[in-house]
Amino acid sequence: MKDLYNAQRMMRNMRKMALQKGAIALLDVGSSKITCLILRFDGEVRPSDLVDAQALSSAVGTQGVGPNFARQALFRIIGASTTKSRGVGFGQIEVMNETERAIRTVVQAAQKMANLKVDQAIACFSGAEPRSYGLVGETQVRESFVSEQDLARVFAACHMPDLGISRDVLHAQPVNFVLDARTGLSDPRGQSGTRLACDMHLLTVETNAIQNLAYCIKRCDLELAGVASSAYLSGLSSLVEDEQELGAACIDMGGGTTGVSIFVKKHMIYADSVTMGGDHISSDISKGLQVPLAMAERIKNMHGGVQATGMDDREMIAISGDSGDWDKDRRQISRTELIGIIRPRVEEILEETRARLDAAGFEHLPSQQIVLTGGAAQLPGMDGLAGKILGPRVRLGRPMRINGLPQALTGSAFSSIVGACLFAVQPQDEWWDFDVPSERYPAHSLKRALKWFGDNW
Repeated sequence: MKDLYNAQRMMRNMRKMALQKGAIALLDVGSSKITCLILRFDGEVRPSDLVDAQALSSAVGTQGVGPNFARQALFRIIGASTTKSRGVGFGQIEVMNETERAIRTVVQAAQKMANLKVDQAIACFSGAEPRSYGLVGETQVRESFVSEQDLARVFAACHMPDLGISRDVLHAQPVNFVLDARTGLSDPRGQSGTRLACDMHLLTVETNAIQNLAYCIKRCDLELAGVASSAYLSGLSSLVEDEQELGAACIDMGGGTTGVSIFVKKHMIYADSVTMGGDHISSDISKGLQVPLAMAERIKNMHGGVQATGMDDREMIAISGDSGDWDKDRRQISRTELIGIIRPRVEEILEETRARLDAAGFEHLPSQQIVLTGGAAQLPGMDGLAGKILGPRVRLGRPMRINGLPQALTGSAFSSIVGACLFAVQPQDEWWDFDVPSERYPAHSLKRALKWFGDNW
């Protein structure tokens, strides 16, 4: 835990260095595509600098505690590029060399567009079997008013579960504070009280997934300045303020995985993933129609859907090939047959997602809004089918517009990379943004002695 704490603090320091230099790269390493954006920081924010007022309200002020929420940097997107993913399966790196080539390609294209070279990058990824934990910590307030040290001590007092030897913490975010008899506090500092308690959300992933991603980015001559979950970032960019406040789930239907995140009081309280996505639908079409995967993907994008109508029997889809067999290469199928292949897989994905929401107790939230985003969510009729399986309150979500974002990157398939912009500029304070209390150092540690002198003299 100590190594992870130090590594996260080091990445936060790199992010601050990138802010001072004025530019940073954002990477979305997905199973179907890899996207890179380059941000330039120019100064302080003005409300007119973000097109959507909702993006501004989601980006600043009420998502957490700490000094990072005091100022918001003005940023512009000056470079953008996307390419087909290679060497990534189920949201994790499987072939290092192929993924390195894809990342180098997309970063070089974005840098060429921006006419600028970047050294630091913030990456997001899906998969890696995320698990959520709810931690509770309690401590006595030493002075009359809650200070930074009190927050650090209540975080350190949280009882850590047994995570296992092959898992690391990706996010450790305080979601609620209780000061004496008052609860629902987002930032108790400066308030009078005697007993401080904290509820914290801990998200863990497989260690190998983070290490492989960090090593791959290092091989691309970049420094990792932060790492985040795609499900979390998609929720930041796709949920409006009321949904984040009252309680909503963001279902990010990607290529290899489907991410699930639940937000309440503008904090993520649960995250999980289903190891199925749009690539599995394409694979089903390829096997069912006996066509190459590339053609199956094209057929899915151009003619796919999940709700059959009476007109679909008469809509014929031409399937061509180059196998040399005339009858096989010049076939036609009806759109109803295609929907009959797609719908069972989509239903399976939604049923698994429903199981994740039930396990999280989603039905007990004040609002049960569900927002679908991601590339696979763009299939016609997806919201109607999801409404039957997940619940009546389902809508399709798109990332909030940000100045400089190319039109090609405004679809729901790019929700996570747009959320990475908000995460890069103004991340929510986490455990490692506060100093470790001196009593947590070893008894004979010089650092503990220096910390004690600094606090008391």
